[in-house]
Amino acid sequence: MSFRSPGAGRAVRLPRRPRLLIPVLLAVVAIVVLLLVFSGIYTDYLWYDSVSFSSVFSTMLVTQVVLFIVGAALMIAIVGGNMVLAHRTRPMFGPGMFGAPQGADRYRVALDPHRRLVFLIGMGVLALFTGSSTAGLWKTWLQFVNRTPFNEKDAQFGLDLSFFVFTMPFLRMLLNFLFTAVILSIIAATIVHYLYGGFRISSPGGVHATRAARAHLSVLLGVFVLLKAAAYWLDRYSLVFSDRGKTFGASYTDVHAVLPAKGILAVISLICALIFFAGVIRPGGMFPGVAFGLLVLSAVLIGTVYPSLVEQFQVRPNQQSKEQAYIQRNIDATRKAYGVDTAKVTEYSAKTDTDASVLQTEASAIPGMRLLDPSLLSPTFQQKQQIRGYYQFPEQLDIDRYPVDGKPRDTVVAVREIGRPPEGQRNWINDHLVYTHGFGFVAAPGNKVDSSGLPVFSERDIPPVGDLGDYEPRIYFGENSPDYSIVGGPKSARPIELDYPQQGQAGADQNNTGQVNNTYEGKGGVSIGNFFRRLLYAVKYGETNLLLNSNINDESRILYNREPVQRIQQVAPFLTLDRDPYPAVVDGRIVWIVDAYTTSDSYPYSERKSLESLTTDVQSSRLGVPQVPRDEINYIRNSVKATVDAYDGTVTLYAWDESDPVLKTWEKAFGGVVKPASQITPGLRAHLRYPADLFKAQREILTSYHVTDANAFFSGQDFWKVPEDPATGKSKQPPYYVTMKMPGSETERFSLTTTFVPNQRQNMAAFMAVDATASGPNPPLEILQLPSTTAIQGPPQAQNLFESNTTVSTELNLLRGGGTDVLYGNLLTLPFGGGLLYVEPVYIQPRAETSGKYPTLRRVLVLYGEKVGFGPTLSNALEQVFGGTVATPPDQTPDQTANQPPGQVTPPESTSALTSALDRAQQAYDDSQKALSANPPDWKAYGDAQASLKKALDDLAKLKTGTSQTPAPSASPSASGSPPAGATPSPAPSG
Repeated sequence: MSFRSPGAGRAVRLPRRPRLLIPVLLAVVAIVVLLLVFSGIYTDYLWYDSVSFSSVFSTMLVTQVVLFIVGAALMIAIVGGNMVLAHRTRPMFGPGMFGAPQGADRYRVALDPHRRLVFLIGMGVLALFTGSSTAGLWKTWLQFVNRTPFNEKDAQFGLDLSFFVFTMPFLRMLLNFLFTAVILSIIAATIVHYLYGGFRISSPGGVHATRAARAHLSVLLGVFVLLKAAAYWLDRYSLVFSDRGKTFGASYTDVHAVLPAKGILAVISLICALIFFAGVIRPGGMFPGVAFGLLVLSAVLIGTVYPSLVEQFQVRPNQQSKEQAYIQRNIDATRKAYGVDTAKVTEYSAKTDTDASVLQTEASAIPGMRLLDPSLLSPTFQQKQQIRGYYQFPEQLDIDRYPVDGKPRDTVVAVREIGRPPEGQRNWINDHLVYTHGFGFVAAPGNKVDSSGLPVFSERDIPPVGDLGDYEPRIYFGENSPDYSIVGGPKSARPIELDYPQQGQAGADQNNTGQVNNTYEGKGGVSIGNFFRRLLYAVKYGETNLLLNSNINDESRILYNREPVQRIQQVAPFLTLDRDPYPAVVDGRIVWIVDAYTTSDSYPYSERKSLESLTTDVQSSRLGVPQVPRDEINYIRNSVKATVDAYDGTVTLYAWDESDPVLKTWEKAFGGVVKPASQITPGLRAHLRYPADLFKAQREILTSYHVTDANAFFSGQDFWKVPEDPATGKSKQPPYYVTMKMPGSETERFSLTTTFVPNQRQNMAAFMAVDATASGPNPPLEILQLPSTTAIQGPPQAQNLFESNTTVSTELNLLRGGGTDVLYGNLLTLPFGGGLLYVEPVYIQPRAETSGKYPTLRRVLVLYGEKVGFGPTLSNALEQVFGGTVATPPDQTPDQTANQPPGQVTPPESTSALTSALDRAQQAYDDSQKALSANPPDWKAYGDAQASLKKALDDLAKLKTGTSQTPAPSASPSASGSPPAGATPSPAPSG
């Protein structure tokens, strides 16, 4: 009996299905990958075409594709060619000819049958990585081929600055590519020669190489050293970016030691390259060894030791005199590169004893000081103008200018954007088809509040009511728009987009829902009327509803990339954008205005700084992470003003600084995408302003570079800093937009202002302002420099004076004792009457953690010299400081009827009851202080006074319902001081 396995004696056949499964799976994966790539590229093209910037897309795509192909082809040609050459020059007698160990032979035998496949895979991976790397450098290439001269020469080499800004980055890119190619070629050729017997490594005899292998590697090493010579020569010009000395740029050591050393090293490298090339015709390792040793020794002695000796024994003992000329180069270049070289510095005495009548006259002429703080008022706008819970305002409101009684006034503005659908109503249809857009523009003059401390809205409600006339109120493109929305359709179809809520009887278009619906009629977005495009966007967003939903029709459009900064960055990737877009009503449309900058990090001698650190302050910290990359720079210009239409998303770029060489370079690369400044309409020009981020960068530079003398700069004794924000004590105080009058000027103007304090102190060092009306691309900065021998209060000290003042602290304690928190608004600093005037609004907000709390303006603090004013209005506070009567312009008078329904005013009896309660609270507080100051303290009288105080505060709380946050009691000017520790007014304990 015998046993045999089933099927013995015949070949075992694999099932057909498993053999086909792998190719099918690979084909499916390839199709999916190609579909994803194609959908991404084609939908990008559709988006660029929808905003009429398809030329930008094509320029970027063609440039990247060409760089990818050229970079990949060159790398394959260099590395692959050297591998092929190494294989073809392998010895004819086989790898064992030297009697060496057989390890390499085993690798060769295993690899040789698959060498073509391995070679192709390796070259494919190398091509992919190289091509991707070179394609990512498309900006460097475009700047090089379209470079525009600066018509200015650097201080060291006498070359046009465009060489350093545009040409050197390209040369560095080219050298890095060639270095990489040669190094990879050396490694690859060495491996091939080793595998195929070109050389062997043996213990007793060292390295045995064939003549062909030795010649091949000698040439490659010679090319590498030749490239090193070129790099040394280019390094000479890179010294203008050195950080060796006291300041950025070539220092004494760089010019007198490193510069000649680089030249000598370049020559030595050239000689060493020739020695390596000589190894082709002369066998042996002596020449390459000599060349390598000479290269290393010269690099150490000439490139490192010699400059160190010069620095240590010549420069450091006499650094101020040796570095003086180079520090001056840095000062001049930095001031020019950051646009602060035209700053006007004026000595300002900041007097505190000006004639009272002069001060009263000037106080009466204050043109409408902005008191509303846009960083605090978002909750107030939210509560008073949100209308419905699905609308929202940004956390940081904006400042613009709108006419009030025929004169432009600082105005706090925002748009009512769409948020999320109500809780429990979140679904794909609501998210993307119904809640598609915000509605309306909201504005409030910055110097006007009603009797409750609320803004007096000059533009408000839904539909919009106010002073701005007719305009398109719908916000389809904004800072908080949904990621994408499907809009549009035939006029005969039933509208499904929520337009705005409406109370009362439902009309024909309301569908008895209490809302007005709308169908988008703009040209924004991409048409997705055909199935193919819907399929592509379904792939892009991974959403099958884009294919299946019946509300999507032949006229539907998809809106995406909707944030203003995002849209502008897409169409102008060569620009750096300001992080704070602001809305404006221009020519019947709501548009977003964004300032755009051209930047560089290659301006010779100019100090390099992180743009992120230059522009960070307490205000930007509230905004969160920056929306765009904030790279290190040493040159910046506000070269472009950009707008985005809030209804149809139209992006328009205007050349603001048409003389900027960097902008001219990009205009050559992307012809026609930037319009000339002459096409800016008067309506738009009226709302352009000096950009905040540029001003922040310039003020940070001027903390040290206001010093223009090299010797004074070296000592650094007169450097400044930006003070901390007085209200929070965190980060830097932000600059403020405010209408003001500079000394020597006859008229006020809309300005952007900031202050400086000395490095180690908190008193005022200087005040800086710039004309923010966008009258031109580069208005001069105006600096009022205070004498260093005086001690005028800086913003932190002014805040301390406010809080330590007896009258102020007493009333603030009363405000806090009523269950509210006190919030300080922006502390404005103004040159006034030959001195400095501080103005700070004070807000109160309920302390309880409720979603409906919001701040209201209650008091105004004023400081001039040592005199503090604290009143319910700016005029009242000014009168306390300057005496006499300060006339109040009509638009500064608290409006008793604003923000109230027609016919409703604050009843006189409420005002009387309010006054009575305030008086009783003040009297009770005074009685409690008197009882505590007795010796010994009269605790019974103190308890009675506390009970009276509680009764008065309870009456005030009851009056809140009728007077909307009535003002807290005013402390008597005769108050002797802050309450003693433990004696803060509080309800008297029972029993």
